[in-house]
Amino acid sequence: MNRVALKLSSALCSALLCASVASAQIPAYTEAGPIPSALTSAKTFFVSNGGTVSQFFPDTFTGDANRAYSQFYAALKATGKYDLVGDPSQADLVLYLRLVARPCRSISYNCTGVPDPQPVFYLTIYDRKTHYVLWTITQPVDGAILLKNHDHNFDAALAVVVREFERVTGKTPVTP
Repeated sequence: MNRVALKLSSALCSALLCASVASAQIPAYTEAGPIPSALTSAKTFFVSNGGTVSQFFPDTFTGDANRAYSQFYAALKATGKYDLVGDPSQADLVLYLRLVARPCRSISYNCTGVPDPQPVFYLTIYDRKTHYVLWTITQPVDGAILLKNHDHNFDAALAVVVREFERVTGKTPVTP
């Protein structure tokens, strides 16, 4: 074996050994970490409109750029489980909802040959007093061809965000 091959195989063996040692130190995922108590003990909530990518309206979804905020607010209010306030200084938690574009990883192209961005909901939950991020919920919106299907996927993704928010705040029973 020549010197280059010997050095290369030594380096490869060292890398594999280091990788196996490093992976052995990471415990296997067994259970979820704790949900911050501020999420489950909160009584009042302020919903903040974090905005959206304007290119989604009206071409991808019907309505306007405030649709995500308006629907999310209405969904929380309809549950009757949340005391929604109009001023963040009156809230225990601030819910910051955004609809942003994540570049598509598939080979999906629009009419101009540019990859279509994938809409994604981000709900970031802040503790109002400390301004710390307590939790973030992300949910992509599935693509579609027809506008009515885009709207259906928008509604379905936002419903997932609402259900996940209810789960982390302890407002619904956890289903196995």
